[in-house]
Amino acid sequence: MLKLSTKGQYGVRAMFEIARGYPEHPVAIREIAERQDVSVAYLEQILNTLRKAGLITSVRGPGGGYLLSRSPREISIGEILRGLDGPVALTACQDPLAGCVRADGCVTSLLWKALGEKIEGFLDQMTLHDLLAGKKFGSERAVGA
Repeated sequence: MLKLSTKGQYGVRAMFEIARGYPEHPVAIREIAERQDVSVAYLEQILNTLRKAGLITSVRGPGGGYLLSRSPREISIGEILRGLDGPVALTACQDPLAGCVRADGCVTSLLWKALGEKIEGFLDQMTLHDLLAGKKFGSERAVGA
């Protein structure tokens, strides 16, 4: 079974909440945690990683919180997931850090590579704006259109 990390899942959900405040309303971490039922401590780690990846900025003081660094139309789900988890690697042999001694002669290596590229392509096409608009995945039509 292919599973997305909880860090990736929560990160996308947090970015969705931050996108709702774009461009001028910073979203407080407690508000994100409450709306998405995620612990503040875990969310702090995720948001710090997203900030270091250049996807969000933080605003201090009263009324502070987090803002997107760019428009929701310009931030893909793929970019968010790579910022949190690195590149899509369906198997250990596809992970550039793990490497594989059989990669050159493996009968399934090309299959997993091609599938990973399809998944990354899909995630790179889907943006935060699409999530905000309720766009149906795999469809060009928006929900309610």
